[in-house]
Amino acid sequence: MKKSTIFIIIAVVVLLALGVAVVYFVNQSQQKDQEMAEMVEQMNFEKEQIEKDYSDLALDYDGYTCNIKNDSLIQLLQDQKTKVQQLLDELRVTKSTNARRIAELRKELATVRAVMVQYVNQIDSLNSINKVLKTENVEVKRKYQAATETVQQLSKEKETLNEVVTRASILEVTNFSMVPLNSKNKKTSWFSQTANLQFNYTITKNVTATPGEKIIYLRITKPDDEVLTKSPGNVFHYENKDIAYSASKKIEYTGEAISDALYWKVGEILPKGTYRADFFADGNRIGSFSFAFEK
Repeated sequence: MKKSTIFIIIAVVVLLALGVAVVYFVNQSQQKDQEMAEMVEQMNFEKEQIEKDYSDLALDYDGYTCNIKNDSLIQLLQDQKTKVQQLLDELRVTKSTNARRIAELRKELATVRAVMVQYVNQIDSLNSINKVLKTENVEVKRKYQAATETVQQLSKEKETLNEVVTRASILEVTNFSMVPLNSKNKKTSWFSQTANLQFNYTITKNVTATPGEKIIYLRITKPDDEVLTKSPGNVFHYENKDIAYSASKKIEYTGEAISDALYWKVGEILPKGTYRADFFADGNRIGSFSFAFEK
C-alpha cells in the first residue's frame, strides 16, 4: 500500500475520532446546560416557596396582633413582624443562585417560626385565662345580682311586714253610739232639750299595740263640715299638720278591749242634719262614724 493511501486512512480516522469527540463534548455541554437550567429553576421555585412562607408568617403576626390586648405581647409580636418583613425584603433581592444565603434565610425562617409558636402558645394561654376570668366574672356578677335581688326582696318583705305590723298595731274603735243627754244627764229624745252629747265607744283588743297611756281625740264635724271645738288651741298633730278636736281623754291601755265615753257640752245651736265623729290616737284615725240630729 502506498504511503499516500495510508496517510489518507490515518487522516480519516483522526477526523472521525475528532468528530466523535466533538459530538460527545457538545452533548455533554448541552446536558450540563440542561442540568444547570433545571437546577436554577428548582432554586427559583424554592426561593418562591420561602418568600410565600415569609409572607404567610407576616400575615399571621398581623392576625394575632389584632386579637390580643396585652401591650407587652403586642410589642413583641410587632418586633418579630418587623424582623420577618426585613428578612422577606432581603430574600426578594437575593439571587436564587445564591444558595448559601438562601439556605441561611431558610434557617432564619425556621427560627422566627419557632418564636411564633411560642407567642401563639402564650396567646392561647392568655385567652384561656381570660375565658376563665370572664366566666368567673359572669358568675360573680350573677351571684351579686342574685344577692342584691335577695336583699331587695328581703327589704320589701321586711317593709311589708313592718307595714302589716304597723297596721296591726293601730287601735280600732267599734260599738260607737251617740246618746243625747238633757241638763240632768238623762237620755232625751228631744232635740231642743239636748245639753250634752255622750259618745260611747269601745277600743278593741290588740296585743300588737304598744300598751300604756293613750290620748283619745274626738273630732265632731257638723253638716256644714265645721268642726266643733271649745278653743282654737285645741289641736293635735295628724298627717304633718295640726287639726282641731272637740274632746279628748287619757286612758291606760293594756291591750285588752276597753269601753269608754267622751262628752260634748252643747253650748251652741246645733243644726239638724248628719254629723261625723272621728276618733284618733297615736297619730292615727282609729274610727269614723256618722250620726244625725233630726228631731
